[in-house]
Amino acid sequence: MKTYNPTSPGRRFQTGHDFSELTKKKPEKGLICMLHRTGGRNNSGYVTTAHRGGGAAHKYRIIDFKRQKFDVPGKVIALEYDPNRSARIALIQYLDGERTYILAPNGLKIGDTVISSDKADVLPGNVLPLSVIPVGTAIHNVELKIGGGGKLVRSAGGAAQIMAKEGEYAQVRLPSGEVRLVSQRCHATIGQVGNLDHENVSLGKAGRTRYLGWTPHVRGMAMNPVDHPHGGGEGRSKGGNHPQSRTGVLAKGYKTRTNKRTQRFIIKDRRK
Repeated sequence: MKTYNPTSPGRRFQTGHDFSELTKKKPEKGLICMLHRTGGRNNSGYVTTAHRGGGAAHKYRIIDFKRQKFDVPGKVIALEYDPNRSARIALIQYLDGERTYILAPNGLKIGDTVISSDKADVLPGNVLPLSVIPVGTAIHNVELKIGGGGKLVRSAGGAAQIMAKEGEYAQVRLPSGEVRLVSQRCHATIGQVGNLDHENVSLGKAGRTRYLGWTPHVRGMAMNPVDHPHGGGEGRSKGGNHPQSRTGVLAKGYKTRTNKRTQRFIIKDRRK
């Protein structure tokens, strides 16, 4: 982490990364693509995610979440910054010359070897099926469907833990506290996602939020009745209704999960 001299009110409490662990500034040319920004709008042009828009332009780094190059060792040749995520990424070169990006786990260094195999050692960056990972091991980039690529635990500092194994499924405790059943044939990466200091960054000013593509968040009480259920009234007034979003969805404790098909896989809810 680095701090700044208080040359302005925005600088006074601002902190950031020093990027001392990074070894390469420009991304690999064959592993980037253009990134289309939506501004919070869906394919019909309607705003479905409020307060999105603008932000610094950047290109998407193609990350290998599937890690399906089995039994071929790869060497870490660079650690890089990724503007699309909070985690750092590692550039891997396999024995056949192919290069890919992976999420950089905590402790991964230049020159380390990673491999995706059923017989791999339990070391950071290696990928194994849940059936052979010891109980209690910290994991990330966990698959939900067999061969579908990692979907869970991919942000900086994140780590899940295998709690138990029974039958076809393993019980995985996620960073939110939720305990979920995941097939033991699904793969996961060993270790905790790196860049642990991400949660300690203080943006310091509203402008840094704009760089990230977030526009100002306006309170519903400050709007007119036509724009928000909390709007209007003489003076400061809530109108007597429960806290809710602009579209009327209750904001405190109202459950919005509707996927009953996968409800049986959740052993412990994250709210309890």
